[in-house]
Amino acid sequence: MPLVTRPQLTFGAKFTYGFGQLAEGLKNGAFGVFLFFYYVQVLGLSGSLAGLAVGIALMIDAITDPLAGSISDNWRSRLGRRHPFMFASVGPMALGFFLLFSPPALGEFGLFLWLLTFAVFTRVAMTLYHVPHIALGAELSEDFSERTTVVAYRQFFSTFGGLMSYGIGFGLFFYASPDVPHGQFRVEAYSPFAMALAALMVVSVLGSAWGTRGRIPFLPQPVGTPVRVSPLGSLVRMLAETREALANRSFAWLFVGVLVVYMMVGVDGALNLHMNTYFWELSSRDNIAFFAAYPVGIMFGALFARRLNEIFDKKPSIVVGTGWWAACQILPVVLRLLGFFPENGTSELLWTLVFFKFIQGVGVVQALVTFGSMVADIVDEHELTTGKRQEGVFFASVSFSGKFTTGIGSVVAGFALDLIDWPRGAAIQTAADVPVETLTWLGLIYGPIVSGFAVVSVWCYSRHRLDRRRHAEIVLALRARRGAQAASGAAAVPAAGSTAA
Repeated sequence: MPLVTRPQLTFGAKFTYGFGQLAEGLKNGAFGVFLFFYYVQVLGLSGSLAGLAVGIALMIDAITDPLAGSISDNWRSRLGRRHPFMFASVGPMALGFFLLFSPPALGEFGLFLWLLTFAVFTRVAMTLYHVPHIALGAELSEDFSERTTVVAYRQFFSTFGGLMSYGIGFGLFFYASPDVPHGQFRVEAYSPFAMALAALMVVSVLGSAWGTRGRIPFLPQPVGTPVRVSPLGSLVRMLAETREALANRSFAWLFVGVLVVYMMVGVDGALNLHMNTYFWELSSRDNIAFFAAYPVGIMFGALFARRLNEIFDKKPSIVVGTGWWAACQILPVVLRLLGFFPENGTSELLWTLVFFKFIQGVGVVQALVTFGSMVADIVDEHELTTGKRQEGVFFASVSFSGKFTTGIGSVVAGFALDLIDWPRGAAIQTAADVPVETLTWLGLIYGPIVSGFAVVSVWCYSRHRLDRRRHAEIVLALRARRGAQAASGAAAVPAAGSTAA
């Protein structure tokens, strides 16, 4: 890889890069809060079928993540490795998302197929953008601390996108009225809601791709003979490169740890609106405050992520952040079941829940930001060991683990609802319509049963060994190698305008 002097990474570059994550946040917010509830409680699809469809879509998406990473790592064009895919994703992403929330009148199996088809379509289209985008973030800077800042921008906009989806949903489309006291049962609102979010996704993706195009000449390019990009060849290469990535000890422990985290996230996302509607009995207005508290906490906590990394290093930040999330997930449910929590329908309940979600966000963002920064550091270690620069494969492998296990979490949540005989359909709108023991099981599944697995994740993260001192040694060694390669002409820059075979 040639030695290229990069201009300073400006605020504008970091901002426009981070702004691109708004699209992922909007999609995740809608998928995490509204999608499962819409198909199960509003349209009447069984929890098992809804969970299975969402889970299969996530697993397919997980497989395409490393594939997209491998292809973009080896892509050659005048727009570099990442930007062609970012631009190409816009149309399919918006169309798939809109159709997902606009099913025609169908029977149960037809509804299952519609959910499965367009959940897959939307997620794969988002992968086409998301994997090159997060890989681009690792390429923008080599600085140990500045990378945390870049990830913080990305995390901020991802979180803000989720916050926007909640505000737009409950504030503009799923509002309460005398005839529909719980706005999330307003079936006719889901299609225009999806259209509004799809338009915002288009603005986010195009804004980020266009705003970061000036960095293309200074980004790493594939070295050596062009690699032929074909679906079968890319799949074979992706599997080999993923196996190579997992041979890195530091990455392997992070990879296993995040498997557990995203399984918990899958259950949490699928059951969130069920918990708020029936267990906590929150109104549409209350839901805005509840769902806003977590992303606001994340955005607030992101302001301190870099400083805390510098004080404590990265491993303590990710360990504490993960444990913090689990504790805030478990405590409200346990305290309610023990009789030490405010009663439903009171302002004390709402603000206590808001407080827990806010501090949960403040804590977990330390793990979220730090995780992305740690993977970028591991990419440097991998390059020093193998001579290959493969941000796409590493970040796609993380996305693979996250989406695959989030899919499992969605399947678990769906089957759990059927296992506890959860009543479904738009007629079931209040806690009075649900047996008390069924509500108790819902709380136990959502809280202590699933979130207790965070202990496993924390143990895996504690095995990570790549600290600040070792990373500084790696960066110095890489710079020396690149300088020697540039001086000897061993790694020529590909000609501008060359295209993928």
